[in-house]
Amino acid sequence: MTLLSVYLATAGLLDLSLSFVAEVIAFLVMIGILARWVYPRVVSAAEARQRQVAEQLTAAEKARAEAEERLKQADADLREARRQAAEIIEGANRTAELLRADLRAQAEEEAKRIVENARRDIEAERQKALQSVRAQVADLVVAATERVVGESLDGERHRKLIEKAITEVAGNGASRG
Repeated sequence: MTLLSVYLATAGLLDLSLSFVAEVIAFLVMIGILARWVYPRVVSAAEARQRQVAEQLTAAEKARAEAEERLKQADADLREARRQAAEIIEGANRTAELLRADLRAQAEEEAKRIVENARRDIEAERQKALQSVRAQVADLVVAATERVVGESLDGERHRKLIEKAITEVAGNGASRG
């Protein structure tokens, strides 16, 4: 049916024909079939899709909340790790300072020991030098006395006498100084 025929029919210019009635019945049957079998399926599919979207939104909200909780936990873990790192660094600094002080004390002790050993060595060498000088002086005095006197004296007895004299002279010199 064309638009023109519909216009003419509404204007009363065209009589209702059997084909027009058949087309209207076919249209009504088609609407009935669609309403009975197709429309409920379309509505249920739309409702299922709507439920699925709602579930996905709920799941997304839950995932977002979990992600925020994980982020808060990660921030807390990071703060704790930084605090522990600061404690470790502070402990290492304290340990280094104690080690430095301990090494300094050991070095000072070693220096004192070296100085004391050097003093002892110097004193021992001084005593050796004095003994050597005394022995040489005693020998020179004995040799000079033999030349002056012209005869040989008992060397051992004379040496003891000279050493005694040197010791007395050294003792008087030390008591004066």
